[in-house]
Amino acid sequence: MKAIVWTKYGPPEVLQLREVAKPAPKETEVLIRIHATTVTAGDCEMRSLKFPVWLSLPMRIYAGIKNPQRVTILGQELAGEIESVGKDVKLFKKGDKVFATTGFGFGAYAEYKCLPEEPKMGALASKPVNMTYEEAAAVPTGGLEALHFLRKGNIQSGQKVLIIGAGGSIGTFAVQLARYFGAEVTGVDSTGKLDMLRSIGADQVIDYTQEDFTKNGETYDVIFDVVGKSSLSRSLRSLKQNGRYLLANPGLTQMVRGPWTSMISSKKVLFGAASQKTEDLIFLKELIEAGKIKPVIDRRYPLELTAEAHSYVETGEKTGNVVITVEQNNKT
Repeated sequence: MKAIVWTKYGPPEVLQLREVAKPAPKETEVLIRIHATTVTAGDCEMRSLKFPVWLSLPMRIYAGIKNPQRVTILGQELAGEIESVGKDVKLFKKGDKVFATTGFGFGAYAEYKCLPEEPKMGALASKPVNMTYEEAAAVPTGGLEALHFLRKGNIQSGQKVLIIGAGGSIGTFAVQLARYFGAEVTGVDSTGKLDMLRSIGADQVIDYTQEDFTKNGETYDVIFDVVGKSSLSRSLRSLKQNGRYLLANPGLTQMVRGPWTSMISSKKVLFGAASQKTEDLIFLKELIEAGKIKPVIDRRYPLELTAEAHSYVETGEKTGNVVITVEQNNKT
């Protein structure tokens, strides 16, 4: 099968299209013929090993000290069709259309991927019936991350929620989910993403290149920083008493000061690895089929141009998701 193989840390050019062995499913696994995958910021960070200092060493130990060894094919989310199943599989059958996140198992930049029918790492579910494979592939990672943190925020109807980095893969789902939970949503991002944020339901938008939200006098019940670049002290001043400050990608300072803030005040700073559960992916599927949420897709690339897609994602200018089409002739 064709796959984008990763053999050393570095720039996008280290990703190479190669022929590799097609996997075979174990007793409790399904073999998925992948039609679409995505490039996330997490894929780019893993490829280049550009993580915060506190995370770099653990990730290098996980993937390989000198060169990638445990993981040689990147890609964390996919949509496709089940081609075969192991003898003990009960939940799926050949021909089922599915979408999934592989978590730190990666492996989606390929024509085929085996996954357990009940993954311990990642999540697998039937594809929404009203989506193409390309659309479905853009849901799992961003959707599950957004859902995890907004649930930690315990959003109530009528509350005011501010989302920093609202125009990315996590942020675009966070805007829609917060609206679904009944919140009044303000999205913060760059100039070119504001119209899109309005189109997916943001009540207010703030262009961070023109305005500092911490200086406008507004306060919020929940502040969700997707990118981890906000000032902790200034953001806390914009948080109401008993408010929650959610961090999807906290910096070291935020991780150190956050727990102390939670101890000495009514304002809670919450972070931690997001869980990826199949029941949550099914919840997102149901919202999609009900027309409540949808992915935002910026660009599409064929598998052989995955390196080019990585280069674009690293500009920081993508809106929503960047999709890789593995099977261009079968998109429904």
